[in-house]
Amino acid sequence: MSLPPAPVSPLTNIAVILIEPQGPLNIGSVCRVMMNFGLADLRLVNPQTDHLGEEARRMAVRATPLLEQARVYPSLPDALAGCSLAIGTTRRFGKYREDFIHPNDAGREILTAAASASTALVFGREDRGLHTNELDLCQRFLTIPTSDELPSMNLAQAVAVCLYEVGQAAAEAAGKVRERRRKSAPSAAIEAMYSHMRQSLLEIGYLDPQNPEHILRTFRRIFSRAGLNERDVRILQGLWSRLDWIENERRKEKEKK
Repeated sequence: MSLPPAPVSPLTNIAVILIEPQGPLNIGSVCRVMMNFGLADLRLVNPQTDHLGEEARRMAVRATPLLEQARVYPSLPDALAGCSLAIGTTRRFGKYREDFIHPNDAGREILTAAASASTALVFGREDRGLHTNELDLCQRFLTIPTSDELPSMNLAQAVAVCLYEVGQAAAEAAGKVRERRRKSAPSAAIEAMYSHMRQSLLEIGYLDPQNPEHILRTFRRIFSRAGLNERDVRILQGLWSRLDWIENERRKEKEKK
């Protein structure tokens, strides 16, 4: 009996498009980060450098096959042929550049679209980004929040940020990213621990007998933020028991004198 074919990942439907990239090191780095996050469709529009040269290969490292398979197009419309969704990246704001989405939202949106159709993330030139007429071909605009002191990011770094979010969305969709949850200890066990702590700290003179709750409330806030589980409570109970034993021994020695 033959096994059913493995499901095709939406990542195979996501293209990374670089418009007139100027730096071979950037192109090689983009290949590497694409392979890091499971993408393989690189499209270059009118590259201004030899994308198969030694510098690009050196930065691509094990992603060199992806570099060699990159397709070159004369224009963005040619590169976008067949894509149902194109998300253009830009840092410039203006009359025709509104309704930006965050990389986190873009990652989920493009992954959802890629489940049924070809999609693309479009990145502009290192020095001038995407032109307005190129953004006109994109359905959504993405901007990476950066400091006003240096808002423009390196091309390969910008691609890495965006693909990280795509990778996170893919991992969440596959159930590989789960919120870590600690099972809290029962409230009765926690309250018993607090009661034991109160008595132990009173016995060693740490708390003011006239107002012990003043310090105990601070401990409650500390432990509440920590989110105690059953093991935590047992360890703390052991600490108070040890304090009790030490205090009892101290008193015995005092009575002998």
